[in-house]
Amino acid sequence: MRHRKAGLKLNRTSSHRKAMFRNMVTSLFKHERIRTTDVKAKELRRWADNLITLAKRGDLHARRQALAIVREKAVVHKLFEEAAQRYGSVSGGYTRIVKLGRRQGDAAPISMIELVTPEPPKKKKKKAKAPVAKKPVVKKKKAAEEKVKEEEKVTVAEVAEEEAETSDKEEAKVTERAAEEMPEKAADTKPEEAINTDEEEASEKQAAALDASEETAVQEPEVEKPQDQKDDSDSKE
Repeated sequence: MRHRKAGLKLNRTSSHRKAMFRNMVTSLFKHERIRTTDVKAKELRRWADNLITLAKRGDLHARRQALAIVREKAVVHKLFEEAAQRYGSVSGGYTRIVKLGRRQGDAAPISMIELVTPEPPKKKKKKAKAPVAKKPVVKKKKAAEEKVKEEEKVTVAEVAEEEAETSDKEEAKVTERAAEEMPEKAADTKPEEAINTDEEEASEKQAAALDASEETAVQEPEVEKPQDQKDDSDSKE
């Protein structure tokens, strides 16, 4: 079992196999398409994807790694210049394999492997909304002002109704309290009236007494003359 052993041997030694794929990948990046068997094309895809990933990274170490694989420096420079613009928007799917049929002679299946320029993802177009006729701004302002005035009128009317209801309730409460307090006041006023009548009677009696004393003072009693005066009056006669 071939666990953790990637790649195909293709009945070749490791040095022969590496040299073959180095030449094939160099030709692929130079001409952008080559013809080979199906098995070699599938294995070549791995090498091409690895080199394009290094070119997208674009640093000096990646360039030296690519130069260790690709045979020509001009091809490496071309790859590193175009990789960022050509493959920067995607991560994978850099090559395409097209089957061409069988080869004459040994009837081996032949395919064409080529570099692909991926298309950027399409943005979804928003549906254009139907044009709406714009109303003049003046009418909108007038309508808004009228709505505000109506709302103010409604609020004022509601406030007036609430005040009227509260005043009616307060008046009803005052009348109820007055009705409850009336018998108490009546009970309290009776002794006061009796006291007032007593005071009036006393004042009337005092006035009558004063009148009587004045009358007695006016009618003075006759004073009796002494006897000596009577004798004198008689002798004079």
